[in-house]
Amino acid sequence: MASNEFATDPAETKDRNFVTALARGLDVLRCFRENETALTNTDFSERTGLPKATVSRLTHTLVELDYLVADARTGTYRLGAGVLQLGFGVLSSMEIGDRAQEEMRKLRDGPNSYVTIAIGEVHRLDVVYIATKRSREDVALQIRVGSRLPLFDSAIGRAILTGMSDESRDRAFRYAAAEGPEFEARARDSYAAAMTEFADKGFCSSYGDWRPDVNGIAVPVFSPNGSQVYGLNVGGPAFHVKKRQLETTYAQLLSAAAQAISIRF
Repeated sequence: MASNEFATDPAETKDRNFVTALARGLDVLRCFRENETALTNTDFSERTGLPKATVSRLTHTLVELDYLVADARTGTYRLGAGVLQLGFGVLSSMEIGDRAQEEMRKLRDGPNSYVTIAIGEVHRLDVVYIATKRSREDVALQIRVGSRLPLFDSAIGRAILTGMSDESRDRAFRYAAAEGPEFEARARDSYAAAMTEFADKGFCSSYGDWRPDVNGIAVPVFSPNGSQVYGLNVGGPAFHVKKRQLETTYAQLLSAAAQAISIRF
């Protein structure tokens, strides 16, 4: 059964300006997962839910545009230089990553050498890291720019949800609904709890919710006009990064860093 990860937003199907063919081509490019270098048309079809004939036309077009590279011997495709060009263009436009480096470094160099710092932006049901500062220890979270966390189960995702506009949040819930009623109900419960926690404490947390061995807290970061919201988090291995220290020491430092980043952005 194909995953709903690539399901079209129901609102988009009613939008006369929405180009379905373009959306499908982008869904093909999004099929590649971490540490995967080559996929077949069958892989693309299974992951997108599209017919193989449609996938074949899409991959042919993407090869012609240099977004995919075909290997006729194995019948596989890998990402091409065109995708790299797009990616670097996106990253270079994200000034927040550059402007946040000093504040992220100060957080990383704080009292606990095991913490990792990251800034992320929402994409459908995920948060994508756009800037990171790894811990000073060898035992650390394996995160990097491009890593994805679940929007409703991670501290950074919950922080972003609290800062979203109603329109953006409704969009996230539509994606959740496409996953099924149980997923949507859990997503709405997670959001409600996040709003309560943020109102009471000034941050959102995840203690083993994303991964049982990871603790973290996060706050939203806003662009000056409020049109964009990101998340800034502090986290690490649960054995070394305890809830008490996160809430009594890092929460205040995190909020101050988020405010400084928002002003610089």
